[in-house]
Amino acid sequence: MTQVWTAEKEEINGLFNELFSAWSHGDGTAFANCFTEDVDYITFFGQHLKGRKEVESSHQELFDGVLKGSQMKGRITNIRFLNDELAIVHCIGNTKMPGQKNYSEKRESINTNVVVKQNGKWKITSFHNCRIKEPNFFIKWLMKKGKKNK
Repeated sequence: MTQVWTAEKEEINGLFNELFSAWSHGDGTAFANCFTEDVDYITFFGQHLKGRKEVESSHQELFDGVLKGSQMKGRITNIRFLNDELAIVHCIGNTKMPGQKNYSEKRESINTNVVVKQNGKWKITSFHNCRIKEPNFFIKWLMKKGKKNK
């Protein structure tokens, strides 16, 4: 079954552009409005935020504090539609702090999102984010050791 999802992909791209813009404007309310009321939001350090209100308050605190003036950019790397109202979206995001000229690759994160269409609009209902980094020496050693034991 092959379907053309062009309009839906554009809408989902628009959703993520709203997310990046809200971050860059330090607007916790606009940021949280990209999510469903009952969103499960996992931060890159493993904190589990439950619900839009918690996403809004925690991000506004960050935008008013340590992330004040930060900018966000990102790009969707994959959209997989499960049906007409449900998709899995992978996105790479990056932030630039005030005073930085460029976005650092060391700050790139990848997130996995479940997006749903509610009342004709796409919203993120599950978000899981983690920093992109190469395995350290110990992890590489464990991986090699695992291959030898097979």
